[in-house]
Amino acid sequence: MKGRKMDRLALRIGSLLCTLCLALAGFTAPARAQEQDAKAAATVRPEVGAPLQAALDLLKGKKAKAALAKLAEADAVKNKTPFESYMVLRLRAQAEAAAGDAAEAARSFEATAASPAAPAAERTQFLAVAAGQYYAARDYAKAADLAARYFKAGGSDKSLRTIYVQALYLGNDFAHAAKELLGDIDGEEQAGKTPTEMELQMLATCYQKLNDKAGYARAMEKLVAFHPKRDYWLSVVYSVTASPGFSDRLALDADRLKLAAGTMRNAGDYMEAAQLALQAGFPAEAKKFVDAGYGAGVLGTGADAARQQRLKALTLKNLAEDNKTLGQDDAQAAADKDGTALVNAGLNYVLQGRAEKGLAMMEQGLKKGGMRHPEDARLHLGYALQLAGQPQKAVQVLKTVQGADGTAALARLWIIRIGQGS
Repeated sequence: MKGRKMDRLALRIGSLLCTLCLALAGFTAPARAQEQDAKAAATVRPEVGAPLQAALDLLKGKKAKAALAKLAEADAVKNKTPFESYMVLRLRAQAEAAAGDAAEAARSFEATAASPAAPAAERTQFLAVAAGQYYAARDYAKAADLAARYFKAGGSDKSLRTIYVQALYLGNDFAHAAKELLGDIDGEEQAGKTPTEMELQMLATCYQKLNDKAGYARAMEKLVAFHPKRDYWLSVVYSVTASPGFSDRLALDADRLKLAAGTMRNAGDYMEAAQLALQAGFPAEAKKFVDAGYGAGVLGTGADAARQQRLKALTLKNLAEDNKTLGQDDAQAAADKDGTALVNAGLNYVLQGRAEKGLAMMEQGLKKGGMRHPEDARLHLGYALQLAGQPQKAVQVLKTVQGADGTAALARLWIIRIGQGS
């Protein structure tokens, strides 16, 4: 990840340097400079101008080290005017950059920007290139500082914004980097643009370094929303289930999301999910997990094949029994004081392929209320609606799910997954 980002930034830094070089190429011989600017303060004497012109010619010939030697001659002239010192410094910065001495070039460009003889309109440009050179020299603190000064001075180059944030990140200023990244990402979303994968990866890493689990989970949600990949789904579901306060009773809900996102990892995941579904009274769903495990080639093989076969047989037995008794307890569920039994019975109907009856029961249960975990019921209704092929209604319901125990987090992920066509 880092190598690719470094290459992109190197290109941006190179672009900035090329821009500055074009500007510096406008410097001509002293006599012509005197003709173009009548002000005495903006002229150079022949003893300074001659080596400057020679250095410029050498630079054009890509002889940076020789140019530096000529600039040393110009710099050795006594009693230079501020403008002469500025011109020496300006050209030396360019030569040092061309020679590949990023650290010296950075200092020279920074000094050029601070020179009283530097045109006000060009100072931000020098700050920009100084920031890029400090970055190339891996002095990330200085790169970030110069970039910040550039923007404070009115600069708006997007390449510098990237360098600025990257310098904060590589300089281990993760709190500041996260704040800047989040601001950029929010702005892009508001403008209807897609944040880059690199930005979101960096934001997630910042929160991870800060041990901010809630921030990391939010960043991963954005990653799977804008750049859905299996690894990101693995990470985001894990981050939700590992978050402080996540309730164990939601383990089956997490497994449902894992199956939909294609992130069940091994035989143990499929078996555990099937067992949880059986315990919850949903043998049709247990069969779904078992079938998926066999379909993926991870169940029915190896040392545990016999145990896995027994689980499959138990699942089929429970499903057959459930089919025989389906509906026998509906009247009792409707008579209960709260809607829990109605919601659970309705979900079982949906899992059995009888969505119309099941969804009506679940909605009736929610209206009855009195449940110990009403947010679970809303989460399950959203899940049932998407199983029934009603994604828009599912999203509407899932948006109402609240709770800090994992229900709201799982609902948000379901909304993302449904939006991706699952």
